Amino acid sequence: MHCKKILKNGAIILAASMLTLAACNRKTTTNNTTTPALTSADDNGGYASDAAKLEQNSNDAMSTSDLAVSTNGAGLRTTSGYPTIIRTTSGTDTIVTIDFGPTDHLCLDLRNRRGKLIVTYSGHYKDSASTHTITTNNYYVDDYQVIFHKTVTNMGTNSHGQVWYNVTVNDSIILATDSIISWTGARTRTWYAGYSTPDRSDDVYLIGGTTTLTRANGHVFTYAISSTDPLKVALACKWIEAGTVTVSSSTFTGGSRTLDYGYGTGGCDDQAQLTIGTHTYVITLH
Repeated sequence: MHCKKILKNGAIILAASMLTLAACNRKTTTNNTTTPALTSADDNGGYASDAAKLEQNSNDAMSTSDLAVSTNGAGLRTTSGYPTIIRTTSGTDTIVTIDFGPTDHLCLDLRNRRGKLIVTYSGHYKDSASTHTITTNNYYVDDYQVIFHKTVTNMGTNSHGQVWYNVTVNDSIILATDSIISWTGARTRTWYAGYSTPDRSDDVYLIGGTTTLTRANGHVFTYAISSTDPLKVALACKWIEAGTVTVSSSTFTGGSRTLDYGYGTGGCDDQAQLTIGTHTYVITLH
Protein backbone atom coordinates (compact mmCIF):
# COMPACT_ATOMS: atom_id res chain seq x y z
CA MET A 1 0.00 0.00 0.00
CA HIS A 2 1.37 3.47 -0.88
CA CYS A 3 0.40 6.04 1.77
CA LYS A 4 0.62 9.74 0.80
CA LYS A 5 2.04 12.25 3.29
CA ILE A 6 1.37 15.96 2.84
CA LEU A 7 2.75 17.36 6.03
CA LYS A 8 4.19 20.65 7.26
CA ASN A 9 5.84 19.99 10.62
CA GLY A 10 7.35 17.29 12.73
CA ALA A 11 4.37 16.86 15.06
CA ILE A 12 1.96 16.38 12.20
CA ILE A 13 4.43 14.03 10.56
CA LEU A 14 4.59 11.84 13.66
CA ALA A 15 0.82 11.83 14.23
CA ALA A 16 -0.03 11.21 10.59
CA SER A 17 2.59 8.48 10.32
CA MET A 18 1.11 6.67 13.30
CA LEU A 19 -2.40 6.93 11.86
CA THR A 20 -1.18 5.80 8.46
CA LEU A 21 0.61 2.79 9.95
CA ALA A 22 -2.52 1.85 11.87
CA ALA A 23 -4.63 2.15 8.71
CA CYS A 24 -2.20 -0.04 6.76
CA ASN A 25 -2.21 -2.62 9.55
CA ARG A 26 -6.00 -2.62 9.69
CA LYS A 27 -6.14 -3.32 5.96
CA THR A 28 -3.87 -6.35 6.38
CA THR A 29 -5.87 -7.61 9.34
CA THR A 30 -9.19 -7.09 7.56
CA ASN A 31 -7.96 -9.16 4.63
CA ASN A 32 -6.54 -11.81 6.96
CA THR A 33 -3.62 -12.06 4.56
CA THR A 34 -0.06 -12.33 5.81
CA THR A 35 3.20 -11.53 4.12
CA PRO A 36 5.00 -12.56 2.01
CA ALA A 37 2.52 -11.94 -0.77
CA LEU A 38 1.32 -14.85 -2.89
CA THR A 39 3.23 -14.81 -6.16
CA SER A 40 2.17 -18.19 -7.57
CA ALA A 41 -0.86 -18.20 -9.88
CA ASP A 42 -1.39 -21.82 -8.85
CA ASP A 43 -1.66 -20.86 -5.17
CA ASN A 44 -3.60 -17.66 -5.74
CA GLY A 45 -6.94 -19.32 -6.35
CA GLY A 46 -5.74 -21.47 -9.27
CA TYR A 47 -6.03 -25.12 -8.22
CA ALA A 48 -8.70 -24.20 -5.64
CA SER A 49 -10.91 -22.70 -8.35
CA ASP A 50 -10.26 -25.54 -10.81
CA ALA A 51 -11.18 -28.13 -8.18
CA ALA A 52 -14.36 -26.20 -7.34
CA LYS A 53 -15.42 -26.18 -11.02
CA LEU A 54 -14.79 -29.90 -11.39
CA GLU A 55 -16.50 -30.70 -8.08
CA GLN A 56 -19.62 -28.67 -8.81
CA ASN A 57 -20.05 -29.99 -12.37
CA SER A 58 -19.36 -33.55 -11.24
CA ASN A 59 -22.07 -33.43 -8.60
CA ASP A 60 -24.42 -31.69 -10.99
CA ALA A 61 -24.02 -34.50 -13.55
CA MET A 62 -24.70 -37.18 -10.94
CA SER A 63 -27.71 -35.35 -9.55
CA THR A 64 -29.08 -34.78 -13.05
CA SER A 65 -28.67 -38.48 -13.80
CA ASP A 66 -30.43 -39.48 -10.56
CA LEU A 67 -33.39 -37.23 -11.32
CA ALA A 68 -33.65 -38.27 -14.97
CA VAL A 69 -33.71 -41.98 -14.11
CA SER A 70 -35.97 -41.81 -11.06
CA THR A 71 -38.51 -39.19 -12.23
CA ASN A 72 -38.05 -39.31 -16.02
CA GLY A 73 -36.74 -35.75 -15.98
CA ALA A 74 -39.33 -34.00 -13.81
CA GLY A 75 -37.64 -31.00 -12.21
CA LEU A 76 -35.12 -30.72 -15.06
CA ARG A 77 -37.20 -29.57 -18.00
CA THR A 78 -37.16 -26.02 -19.31
CA THR A 79 -40.13 -24.15 -20.76
CA SER A 80 -38.95 -25.37 -24.19
CA GLY A 81 -39.42 -28.99 -23.14
CA TYR A 82 -35.76 -29.99 -22.85
CA PRO A 83 -34.20 -32.27 -21.85
CA THR A 84 -35.75 -35.25 -23.54
CA ILE A 85 -35.23 -38.57 -21.78
CA ILE A 86 -34.66 -41.59 -24.02
CA ARG A 87 -34.50 -45.14 -22.60
CA THR A 88 -33.02 -48.02 -24.56
CA THR A 89 -31.67 -51.46 -23.65
CA SER A 90 -28.54 -53.35 -24.63
CA GLY A 91 -28.52 -56.89 -23.26
CA THR A 92 -29.10 -56.53 -19.52
CA ASP A 93 -28.16 -52.86 -19.52
CA THR A 94 -30.55 -49.94 -19.45
CA ILE A 95 -29.26 -46.82 -21.21
CA VAL A 96 -30.80 -43.45 -20.36
CA THR A 97 -29.88 -40.56 -22.65
CA ILE A 98 -30.55 -37.11 -21.20
CA ASP A 99 -30.64 -34.84 -24.25
CA PHE A 100 -30.57 -31.08 -23.72
CA GLY A 101 -30.59 -30.45 -27.47
CA PRO A 102 -27.96 -29.03 -29.85
CA THR A 103 -28.31 -25.42 -28.64
CA ASP A 104 -28.33 -23.86 -25.19
CA HIS A 105 -31.44 -24.18 -23.05
CA LEU A 106 -31.83 -22.32 -19.78
CA CYS A 107 -32.68 -24.88 -17.11
CA LEU A 108 -34.59 -24.42 -13.88
CA ASP A 109 -31.34 -23.89 -11.97
CA LEU A 110 -30.55 -20.94 -14.32
CA ARG A 111 -27.67 -22.75 -16.03
CA ASN A 112 -27.49 -23.14 -19.78
CA ARG A 113 -26.99 -26.70 -21.02
CA ARG A 114 -26.71 -28.43 -24.36
CA GLY A 115 -25.62 -31.89 -25.48
CA LYS A 116 -26.13 -35.25 -23.80
CA LEU A 117 -25.52 -37.07 -20.55
CA ILE A 118 -25.64 -40.86 -20.93
CA VAL A 119 -26.35 -43.16 -17.96
CA THR A 120 -25.87 -46.94 -18.21
CA TYR A 121 -26.92 -49.41 -15.51
CA SER A 122 -28.19 -52.94 -14.89
CA GLY A 123 -30.95 -54.05 -12.52
CA HIS A 124 -32.59 -51.43 -10.32
CA TYR A 125 -30.86 -48.05 -10.36
CA LYS A 126 -31.36 -47.23 -6.66
CA ASP A 127 -30.57 -50.66 -5.22
CA SER A 128 -27.72 -50.99 -2.76
CA ALA A 129 -24.60 -52.34 -4.52
CA SER A 130 -25.94 -51.23 -7.92
CA THR A 131 -23.46 -49.53 -10.25
CA HIS A 132 -24.00 -47.06 -13.05
CA THR A 133 -21.72 -45.15 -15.39
CA ILE A 134 -22.11 -41.58 -16.60
CA THR A 135 -20.56 -40.36 -19.85
CA THR A 136 -21.07 -37.26 -21.99
CA ASN A 137 -21.57 -36.47 -25.66
CA ASN A 138 -20.91 -32.84 -26.72
CA TYR A 139 -22.19 -31.78 -23.30
CA TYR A 140 -21.84 -28.12 -22.27
CA VAL A 141 -22.74 -26.23 -19.11
CA ASP A 142 -22.61 -22.43 -19.38
CA ASP A 143 -20.34 -22.76 -22.45
CA TYR A 144 -17.81 -25.02 -20.70
CA GLN A 145 -17.52 -28.38 -22.43
CA VAL A 146 -17.75 -31.06 -19.75
CA ILE A 147 -16.25 -34.47 -20.54
CA PHE A 148 -17.03 -37.06 -17.89
CA HIS A 149 -16.53 -40.78 -17.43
CA LYS A 150 -17.51 -41.79 -13.93
CA THR A 151 -18.58 -45.01 -12.27
CA VAL A 152 -20.96 -44.68 -9.33
CA THR A 153 -21.64 -47.53 -6.87
CA ASN A 154 -24.51 -47.30 -4.40
CA MET A 155 -23.13 -48.32 -1.00
CA GLY A 156 -26.48 -48.27 0.81
CA THR A 157 -26.94 -46.14 3.94
CA ASN A 158 -24.45 -45.08 6.56
CA SER A 159 -24.96 -45.01 10.34
CA HIS A 160 -26.93 -41.75 9.97
CA GLY A 161 -29.31 -43.29 7.46
CA GLN A 162 -27.83 -41.28 4.57
CA VAL A 163 -27.35 -42.86 1.16
CA TRP A 164 -23.72 -42.81 0.05
CA TYR A 165 -21.70 -43.81 -3.00
CA ASN A 166 -18.22 -44.75 -4.13
CA VAL A 167 -17.32 -42.82 -7.28
CA THR A 168 -14.39 -43.22 -9.66
CA VAL A 169 -13.80 -40.12 -11.75
CA ASN A 170 -12.01 -39.39 -15.00
CA ASP A 171 -13.31 -35.91 -15.77
CA SER A 172 -12.28 -32.88 -17.81
CA ILE A 173 -13.59 -29.39 -18.46
CA ILE A 174 -12.55 -27.43 -21.53
CA LEU A 175 -12.44 -23.82 -20.36
CA ALA A 176 -11.22 -22.43 -23.69
CA THR A 177 -9.19 -23.54 -26.70
CA ASP A 178 -6.09 -25.39 -25.43
CA SER A 179 -7.21 -24.78 -21.83
CA ILE A 180 -8.30 -28.01 -20.13
CA ILE A 181 -8.51 -28.95 -16.47
CA SER A 182 -8.95 -32.58 -15.44
CA TRP A 183 -8.80 -35.04 -12.59
CA THR A 184 -8.82 -38.75 -11.90
CA GLY A 185 -9.27 -40.66 -8.67
CA ALA A 186 -11.74 -42.10 -6.18
CA ARG A 187 -14.36 -40.25 -4.16
CA THR A 188 -17.07 -40.92 -1.64
CA ARG A 189 -20.32 -39.01 -2.02
CA THR A 190 -22.86 -38.86 0.82
CA TRP A 191 -26.33 -37.49 0.12
CA TYR A 192 -26.48 -35.16 3.12
CA ALA A 193 -29.80 -33.39 2.40
CA GLY A 194 -32.57 -33.42 -0.19
CA TYR A 195 -32.70 -37.17 -0.89
CA SER A 196 -36.43 -37.49 -0.16
CA THR A 197 -37.57 -34.67 -2.47
CA PRO A 198 -37.56 -34.35 -6.30
CA ASP A 199 -36.41 -30.72 -5.97
CA ARG A 200 -32.72 -30.50 -6.89
CA SER A 201 -32.32 -27.08 -5.28
CA ASP A 202 -32.23 -28.60 -1.78
CA ASP A 203 -29.65 -31.29 -2.60
CA VAL A 204 -26.48 -31.16 -0.49
CA TYR A 205 -23.61 -33.67 -0.60
CA LEU A 206 -20.55 -34.44 1.53
CA ILE A 207 -17.53 -35.43 -0.55
CA GLY A 208 -14.41 -37.34 0.51
CA GLY A 209 -11.47 -39.05 -1.16
CA THR A 210 -8.36 -38.20 -3.16
CA THR A 211 -7.92 -37.07 -6.76
CA THR A 212 -5.06 -36.06 -9.03
CA LEU A 213 -5.79 -32.65 -10.49
CA THR A 214 -4.09 -31.36 -13.66
CA ARG A 215 -4.36 -27.66 -14.45
CA ALA A 216 -4.32 -26.12 -17.93
CA ASN A 217 -0.67 -25.09 -17.39
CA GLY A 218 0.28 -28.76 -16.96
CA HIS A 219 0.96 -28.56 -13.23
CA VAL A 220 -0.25 -31.59 -11.29
CA PHE A 221 -1.66 -31.60 -7.75
CA THR A 222 -2.77 -34.27 -5.30
CA TYR A 223 -6.01 -33.11 -3.76
CA ALA A 224 -6.77 -35.05 -0.55
CA ILE A 225 -9.98 -34.24 1.34
CA SER A 226 -9.89 -34.41 5.13
CA SER A 227 -11.63 -37.52 6.50
CA THR A 228 -13.01 -35.46 9.42
CA ASP A 229 -13.96 -32.32 7.45
CA PRO A 230 -15.39 -33.41 4.08
CA LEU A 231 -16.36 -31.00 1.33
CA LYS A 232 -19.90 -29.69 1.52
CA VAL A 233 -21.37 -29.16 -1.94
CA ALA A 234 -24.88 -27.78 -2.46
CA LEU A 235 -26.28 -27.84 -5.98
CA ALA A 236 -27.83 -24.42 -5.37
CA CYS A 237 -24.35 -22.91 -4.87
CA LYS A 238 -21.58 -22.59 -7.48
CA TRP A 239 -18.90 -22.69 -4.77
CA ILE A 240 -17.81 -25.37 -2.30
CA GLU A 241 -19.34 -24.28 1.01
CA ALA A 242 -17.07 -26.05 3.51
CA GLY A 243 -14.37 -28.66 3.91
CA THR A 244 -10.61 -28.94 4.27
CA VAL A 245 -8.16 -30.27 1.69
CA THR A 246 -4.43 -31.02 1.73
CA VAL A 247 -2.86 -30.07 -1.59
CA SER A 248 0.58 -31.36 -2.56
CA SER A 249 2.66 -31.01 -5.71
CA SER A 250 6.22 -31.30 -6.97
CA THR A 251 5.88 -27.69 -8.14
CA PHE A 252 5.54 -26.41 -4.55
CA THR A 253 8.19 -24.86 -2.41
CA GLY A 254 7.58 -24.87 1.31
CA GLY A 255 5.71 -28.15 1.44
CA SER A 256 2.04 -29.02 1.05
CA ARG A 257 -0.82 -26.57 1.40
CA THR A 258 -3.99 -26.65 3.48
CA LEU A 259 -7.09 -25.31 1.79
CA ASP A 260 -10.16 -24.44 3.87
CA TYR A 261 -13.29 -23.82 1.79
CA GLY A 262 -15.30 -23.04 4.91
CA TYR A 263 -13.60 -19.68 5.45
CA GLY A 264 -15.81 -16.60 5.13
CA THR A 265 -19.53 -16.47 5.80
CA GLY A 266 -19.68 -20.23 6.26
CA GLY A 267 -22.17 -20.51 3.42
CA CYS A 268 -22.23 -19.88 -0.30
CA ASP A 269 -19.36 -17.52 -1.03
CA ASP A 270 -16.25 -17.35 -3.20
CA GLN A 271 -13.75 -17.14 -0.34
CA ALA A 272 -11.31 -19.79 0.90
CA GLN A 273 -8.34 -19.76 3.24
CA LEU A 274 -4.97 -21.11 2.14
CA THR A 275 -2.23 -22.03 4.62
CA ILE A 276 1.40 -22.34 3.51
CA GLY A 277 3.73 -23.12 6.39
CA THR A 278 3.06 -20.50 9.06
CA HIS A 279 1.36 -18.08 6.65
CA THR A 280 -2.35 -17.88 5.89
CA TYR A 281 -4.01 -16.17 2.94
CA VAL A 282 -7.55 -15.41 1.88
CA ILE A 283 -8.05 -16.32 -1.76
CA THR A 284 -10.93 -15.62 -4.11
CA LEU A 285 -12.28 -18.47 -6.21
CA HIS A 286 -13.06 -17.65 -9.82
